[in-house]
Amino acid sequence: MKIDFILNKRAVTVEESPDTPLLDVLRALGMKSVKCGCENTVCGLCTVFMDDKPVLSCSVPVARVEGRTVTTLEGLQEEAEAFVGFIADQGADQCGFCNPGYVMNTIALLRENPDPTDDEIRAYLAGNLCRCSGYEGQLRGIRAFLNAKKEGKA
Repeated sequence: MKIDFILNKRAVTVEESPDTPLLDVLRALGMKSVKCGCENTVCGLCTVFMDDKPVLSCSVPVARVEGRTVTTLEGLQEEAEAFVGFIADQGADQCGFCNPGYVMNTIALLRENPDPTDDEIRAYLAGNLCRCSGYEGQLRGIRAFLNAKKEGKA
């Protein structure tokens, strides 16, 4: 099946079986930030934006992106650069495998709620699994970014 969509602001056409996971298509197109950690929607590593909403690409059949816009971390570098250093400063990027999912979901959170509480951050990021850091580093990094932003330092 021929499928046309926008990927990171450029038109893409792929020829795929309609039930092929979007994750597999994106990886084949060179989007290395989109990772497979579980294949059953519990880890958050494959998070991308579809029409500006976060979705788990392992659970989206590629046929569902026909005519839609898909954005991966590769398409959000400028927005991500604003806060990823704050997460790294807290030691929350130990192996780095989960980082793209965290970054994508943090961007979604901050677009929706620019001044979240710690509980709101925890709730929004609850679907992201991290085997190294214990999650508190990501929270501290996001909080440090938000505090620096308030002070005009981010």
